[in-house]
Amino acid sequence: MEREKLYIFDTTLRDGEQTPGVNLTVDEKVQIAKQLERLGVDIIEAGFAISSPADFEAIKRISREVKNSTVCSLARAVEADIKAAWDALKSAEKPRIHTFIATSDIHLKYKLRMTRDEVLKRAVEAVKMIIDISDGRAEVEFSPEDAVRTELSYLYEVLEAVIEAGAKVVNIPDTVGYAIPDEWHDRILAIRENVKNIDKAIISVHCHNDLGLATANSLLAVKAGARQVECTINGIGERAGNAAMEEIVMAIKVRKDQFPVYTDIDTTQIYRTSQLVSRLTGIIISRTKPIVGDNAFAHESGIHQHGVLAKRETYEIMKPEDIGLKESKIVLGKHSGSHAFRKKLEEMGIELSEEKLKEAFRKFKELASRKKEIFDIDIELIVEGLDEGARDKNYKLLYNQAVSGEGIIPSATVKIETPHGEKLGLAVGNGPVDATYKAIKNALNIGDEIQLKDFKIRALTSGTDALAEVFLTIEFEGMSVSGRGVDPDIVRASALAFLEALDRLEKRKKKHH
Repeated sequence: MEREKLYIFDTTLRDGEQTPGVNLTVDEKVQIAKQLERLGVDIIEAGFAISSPADFEAIKRISREVKNSTVCSLARAVEADIKAAWDALKSAEKPRIHTFIATSDIHLKYKLRMTRDEVLKRAVEAVKMIIDISDGRAEVEFSPEDAVRTELSYLYEVLEAVIEAGAKVVNIPDTVGYAIPDEWHDRILAIRENVKNIDKAIISVHCHNDLGLATANSLLAVKAGARQVECTINGIGERAGNAAMEEIVMAIKVRKDQFPVYTDIDTTQIYRTSQLVSRLTGIIISRTKPIVGDNAFAHESGIHQHGVLAKRETYEIMKPEDIGLKESKIVLGKHSGSHAFRKKLEEMGIELSEEKLKEAFRKFKELASRKKEIFDIDIELIVEGLDEGARDKNYKLLYNQAVSGEGIIPSATVKIETPHGEKLGLAVGNGPVDATYKAIKNALNIGDEIQLKDFKIRALTSGTDALAEVFLTIEFEGMSVSGRGVDPDIVRASALAFLEALDRLEKRKKKHH
């Protein structure tokens, strides 16, 4: 199959930022744009220049700093918008202005209060104006807003006219997320067959997700001949959002047999980009979100876990490494089987006889039936419970103090009771918890060979006096152990968790020797 390039037009910084509650700063927009460039996005729609001074400045800075991707600004089909867009884009190596005007009768009647002839004339004038103002430097993209509800004969007329005027990309938007996949496929096919000069422009689509069909509609449009897809990272955007870039790109990568196209996206950058956008926009990614959700490569069912451990392809159609993750996650819960439990013990460096393994698995299943989430420390406690006297502690925190604040170097002091007497430790760090951990290491004469691998904190009760529960995992020479600490003081809870993990590590070392 001879493959054509599918251009990826990312509108995270324009349509994505229109998500209610999202307000990115100029610096944040530039940061995302640079990551989109690393991802391999072909066109970055950096904003809507005339909408605000911040959008104008963001487009201007992105135009200067992004070199490999085309930088685009949205503009209504009016002179002021187009001038603002070009002023912001002038320094871009590959500038594009994306102009639009509504073409559906409902928009013409109630929003624009214009006739079809007036809209057609405005559309053509806007395309010509972009070419004139930029001396032909800016590529022109035109969108007939609400194309899904525009009468086909009129849509053909508008598209033919704007292409004749110089538009190189015609974007067909499902502005209100109304289309059904088969219907949308047929509409794109009809445009290819009935717009006389369509061979002079790239057909693009911009699908909204109001009915949950944005990705499906975009992919059907590709099958019908669209060669640009407009999308956003994590599918963010107006109302229910847009087609999600990661879903479109991975669908095309995984199902090469279905799509005669390729993209230039570096898929190993997908997860990193998704996390950056989530952090800066404040929009949490659903655990079950395809491709980038926490559960996308996680398995809890015993049948699934057994299959994945035997051969990954039994239950995974793509590799976590493809999107920039290190590995799949085997999540322990009430549905997990003995294979997954055994594998988890191996990862934690725990060796048990067959008899003790069966007993530990029985206790694990009992606990999992009562507890929603199983942490490493839960498994540690189960294993420790198999041995008499295993709960005797080597370390006891007698005293801790941490000092931090504006203009103060964070420092900590700890006193620990050990089998060899009381030990005092002092240290400075990046914060009170970091300083406390360093103080504990100093007190116990521990070096950097022990690495902190995971740290979680949550409130057990409500209110400002809530109990803080800290879970952490440390690693030493391939052995992984966990600790848990509970205290109203977050720093003390952290110290207790660290000491508990160190205590378990000492016991594990003795077993290995």
